[in-house]
Amino acid sequence: MDPRRSVLCGILVTALAAAGAGACRAAETVPLSALDLSKMSTGWGEPQVDRNCTEKPMAIAGKRFDRGVGTHAASALHVRLDGGTERFTAMVGVDDSAGGRGSVRFQVYADGKKRFDSGVMKGGQDAKRVDVDLARAERLLLLVTPAGDDVHYDHADWADAAFVVAGERPEAVDRPVAEEERVLLTPKPGPEPQINGPAVYGARPGRPLLYRIPCTGTRPIAFAAADLPASLQLDEKTGIITGTAPKEKGRYAVALRARNDAGTDERPFTLVVGDTLALTPPMGWNDWYTWYHRITAADVRKAADAMVDSGMADVGYEYVNIDDCWMVKMGSKDAALAAEPRGPDEPIRPNKHFPDMKGLADYVHAKGLKIGLYTSPGPRTCAGYEGTWQHERVDAEQFAAWGFDFLKYDWCSYGGVAKKHNLGEGVDRLQRPYRQMGKILASLPRDIVYNLCQYGMGNVWEWGAEVGGNCWRTTGDLGLRSGGRLPGAFHIGLANAEHWQHAGPGHWNDPDYILIGTVGNARRLDAPPQMTRLTPNEQYAYMSMWCLMAAPLIYSGDITHLDEFTLNVLCNPEVIAVDQDRLGKQGRPVVRTDEALVLAKPMADGSLAVGLFNLGEVECGMTVTWEQLDLEGPCRVRDLWRQKDLGEADGRYTATVGRHGVMLVRLWPKK
Repeated sequence: MDPRRSVLCGILVTALAAAGAGACRAAETVPLSALDLSKMSTGWGEPQVDRNCTEKPMAIAGKRFDRGVGTHAASALHVRLDGGTERFTAMVGVDDSAGGRGSVRFQVYADGKKRFDSGVMKGGQDAKRVDVDLARAERLLLLVTPAGDDVHYDHADWADAAFVVAGERPEAVDRPVAEEERVLLTPKPGPEPQINGPAVYGARPGRPLLYRIPCTGTRPIAFAAADLPASLQLDEKTGIITGTAPKEKGRYAVALRARNDAGTDERPFTLVVGDTLALTPPMGWNDWYTWYHRITAADVRKAADAMVDSGMADVGYEYVNIDDCWMVKMGSKDAALAAEPRGPDEPIRPNKHFPDMKGLADYVHAKGLKIGLYTSPGPRTCAGYEGTWQHERVDAEQFAAWGFDFLKYDWCSYGGVAKKHNLGEGVDRLQRPYRQMGKILASLPRDIVYNLCQYGMGNVWEWGAEVGGNCWRTTGDLGLRSGGRLPGAFHIGLANAEHWQHAGPGHWNDPDYILIGTVGNARRLDAPPQMTRLTPNEQYAYMSMWCLMAAPLIYSGDITHLDEFTLNVLCNPEVIAVDQDRLGKQGRPVVRTDEALVLAKPMADGSLAVGLFNLGEVECGMTVTWEQLDLEGPCRVRDLWRQKDLGEADGRYTATVGRHGVMLVRLWPKK
């Protein structure tokens, strides 16, 4: 025999033997707990091997389980199967460590299709069996959701959980970044002028007033303002209104006009002179989530430049706000920050990175923009810089003298001094510093919008307006929110959405800043800013949710490095108009489940802005009915992101919505 033929036959026999062995290979059992559980997200604590989330033995309705994985809603684990797994089995339920409390929902998805849904399971309920056929499946997703309510005591067990494997062993993987194209949904503005921004503006009698008319279109644009009060002047080339508000309280109707070679636009504008500022939610930029302790006056000037140059100012963004770290820092070894303690009547001092605060404010004002800053009622800010404790009035007067227009007042170290000096109890302790500063700001010869930053303590949404606040944080820092299957913005937004009855003109629920584009890392302050990991769908949903909730629109990414997609999300005038509507209603949740959210916001013209949010893991059809929206008869429908009319709908509206995406429409009843 030819030696070469002998070798080939040997190779063939070996290959056939190997193939036969593979075909007859016995299936093995791989416990879920054998996978890399660092890939499993959890709403509290860490996933536990053969224990519940409190690190105790697992038990469901009195039955002990020796094997499995304990977690806490909301939780997700992505598993790569590559067609080698035959089945997944488990017993699921709320662990007895919750003491009969808690409510969760277990779901299993294979290749994007739901294969198991436990329904709502409560503490004390018997475990349910999971048995899912995974033949030829490539990917698996194990979910535990909070079953449409809060996550308290949502101790969830995947007991006796295991894979039956005939091929490659399953592997836990990171959450896949969805393959979504960064589609620019918002059409670019045309060459003709379009006046944007709010239809109403609040000012106190006789105070300095500055307003830059937001307007897109090819420059140069000639501006005019019919019936503008005599105490105000308009620069016809820039569209910047300056002067002082009338001394008499009242409503002053003005007609704003813009003209260029491509066309004209006119819009009514009402100046409301009275006691209330921020008749629509503030819009602007804050440095914190990009610059942290590195912020300088030069950075703030560049931000003001970018707000104008990028076109953000043309759709209504106007505040350039400095966060923590602009002031001196007691005990610092950095010569640029260090200072001796100040006397009882001395105002707060900026550090050497801010050599001329008034000059900085003047620079921003010259662009028709406003400027804000930050301090704490305690002796130190959150970053350890000098606070305002026992210098409240002299500091506020200094802010006004410099020319600042916005104040963020952050709780930080005040809790310690309140306890030490016995400054009230309960809600009274929480209100005390904010009420004090609110009275001071109202007495100043300058309008300063007042933001209460105390993280929702004591249900601030119930009393924030009473102490003089124009907006108040309802939750902790969004940049620190993680865990669960949904991005932090969704968790923060869902919490803020519940307070819809407490918002109105001059008084807004604040769910924190918009963190898209290039943004820093709140857990690693020295890390360089990086492009957001949010998918395109998630970014459009984020902006839609904030606008429907009438939230302050404060961007906190790197405003000096704005890409086309980020600007597309931030600068859609029709979407922003939902946020800035003069009626001042916050959208209410009309549908709220683990997989869907529908927010509906009444508008001043009788229309209804509606957002259908897909909170699930796969694209799906979503429907909202007229009964849910309290509507009757046919409605004209417009897609706000695409700025496109969709015809009429009657009785219901249905749309296909991508994973973690949104369909944002406006409905005008024909009647």
